[in-house]
Amino acid sequence: MSTNPLLSGVRVLDLSRLLPGPFCTLYLAQMGAEVIKIEEPNGGDYARAMSSELFDVVNRGKKSVTLDLRKPDDRDLFLELAKTADIVLETFRPGVLDRMGCGYEAVKKVNPRVVFAALTGYGQTGPYRDRPGHDMNYRGYAGELDQTGGAGSGPLPGNFQVADLAGGALTCAVGILAALFGARASGVGSFVDVAMLDGTLALQVLSLAAIRTFGKAMPRGGDMLSGTMPNYSVYECADGKHLAVGSLEAKFFQETMRQCERPDLLKKPLTPGASPLREELAALFKTRTRDEWEAKLAHLDTCVSSVLTPDEALANEQVLARGLVETLNGKPVIGLPIQFSDAKATRGPAPKLGADNAVVLGPLRQAAVAS
Repeated sequence: MSTNPLLSGVRVLDLSRLLPGPFCTLYLAQMGAEVIKIEEPNGGDYARAMSSELFDVVNRGKKSVTLDLRKPDDRDLFLELAKTADIVLETFRPGVLDRMGCGYEAVKKVNPRVVFAALTGYGQTGPYRDRPGHDMNYRGYAGELDQTGGAGSGPLPGNFQVADLAGGALTCAVGILAALFGARASGVGSFVDVAMLDGTLALQVLSLAAIRTFGKAMPRGGDMLSGTMPNYSVYECADGKHLAVGSLEAKFFQETMRQCERPDLLKKPLTPGASPLREELAALFKTRTRDEWEAKLAHLDTCVSSVLTPDEALANEQVLARGLVETLNGKPVIGLPIQFSDAKATRGPAPKLGADNAVVLGPLRQAAVAS
């Protein structure tokens, strides 16, 4: 079996900071691309100061060089480096890099085959294009935040950055790889415009289906998969922990009730919202601890499972069997969640600020002096 990374030989210049852009290029780095972070000399990526652990988690396996793109000499070095790049990723507001002389048009002049991706909150067009924002803002405009939480509660953002990571980073990675495929075939690159608002709106599949069916989205906690159905909901157990009951199809719910020795509950109406059946199920699942229910039901055709904490998830037997948990500096990180038949993920630590200046920029500086 070959262990060559799939993106071996692909060079990425990453001008992004914080979370969405670095998470996007983390996937590219794990698939074998050479990812070079372009950081400001004074401090670099803001995440270095905000949370060194966050920085390490999303910048593993990359290189770091320092350039101040506001200085003509450093701008020229960047453009020289861009000649060798397959991909450039930036997360500035629209027009910022253009004003520095480092935007798509400038890079395209020296490298027509480059894939230049701009990952922003609202995209390169539209009335919101120049607004600042964060994950919560994009989710709010996409209607996703409105749907997050239970019936009767206000919106609850949770601790998963839907817009940053799914709507933004992963959507951008898909766009980059598609554009790279096209560039390899045609010899001509392209500009990839990804907005986190757009990507998050595209994830609203069930809400869109409800709008198409009923003319409006269901209220928070009122859709089939958001907890309104008694057989597809989360229940508290005897120890205060929780169980995810996903027995949506009739065969799974029937098996769950048989294993719980409560076939009588199958006779109660399976209606959404508050109902006698929901009350009965709530009382039933409080009779045992979460782990007792896990041992009794999870291995059967019930679609019932434990609600684990993030700490517990890292130690879950299925996660460990898949080899997802790796270590960095003696602490856990998550490896590439994609397994290929003939390639292995690339691993490595996060870079120190400017650690690769000599190797990456040194030859360019020497060439500039010689000319």
